[in-house]
Amino acid sequence: MGKLDGKVALVTGAGSGIGRASALRMAAEGAAVMCADIDAAGAGETAAAVKETGANAATDMALDVTDGAGVEAALGRTVEELGGLDILFNNAGVGGAEHGWDRTIAVNLQGVYHGLVHGAPFLAARGGGAIINTASIAGLVGLTGPAPVDPAEVSATTGAYVASKHGVNGLTKQYAIIYARSGVRVNAIAPGYIETPMTAPVREFEEVRQGMANLHPMGRFGQPEEIAAAAVFLASDDASFITGIVLPVDGGYTAR
Repeated sequence: MGKLDGKVALVTGAGSGIGRASALRMAAEGAAVMCADIDAAGAGETAAAVKETGANAATDMALDVTDGAGVEAALGRTVEELGGLDILFNNAGVGGAEHGWDRTIAVNLQGVYHGLVHGAPFLAARGGGAIINTASIAGLVGLTGPAPVDPAEVSATTGAYVASKHGVNGLTKQYAIIYARSGVRVNAIAPGYIETPMTAPVREFEEVRQGMANLHPMGRFGQPEEIAAAAVFLASDDASFITGIVLPVDGGYTAR
């Protein structure tokens, strides 16, 4: 038996990286999965990958999480197409370096807010469920790196990312408190640096890659599957008395 047998999950940012790995792992654990991403082709590829494993049902949709009405509609569409909704993984996100302040805040923070403001009451009305948000080590501590950060770039790049992820952690705790007696658990995962398309530019040069890996006491980048495992745990009944936490999955980065 899988940890998520009979459950239905909606995963945002499912087109690649952590979202794809989580959709595959949730399906392997018995869940039917709606794969949503602003990259419609990527979402479709993830759904196809789930179906190829024969693990469980999957479908896909294009979704921009900065569109609150679109997020609300995605909840209903998941129920219509997969027969229910028990798990919402607000995972979609962007890096601050390429997108600047406004876009980073819109996707990383407002996108999660849309998932919470629509998803929490939706699940409560259906009898409960689990919401997981992708936060970051940047929501727990300030970021450091192997080279000094240019102060002139902090506000629009690193600062935007750190601010957005600290906001995600705050929203996670607040919604956990509000919906605790409605049967909706709300938790977050704080990944360290993970080998995904988002970190590909950092890993392009060996010296930089190794410098970033060494920021983690375990001396390496994490794998998307390691975040997916944590997401499955938080979504499952094994975490039935856990709500309002931000779980670091970071190779010891925040232990320093």
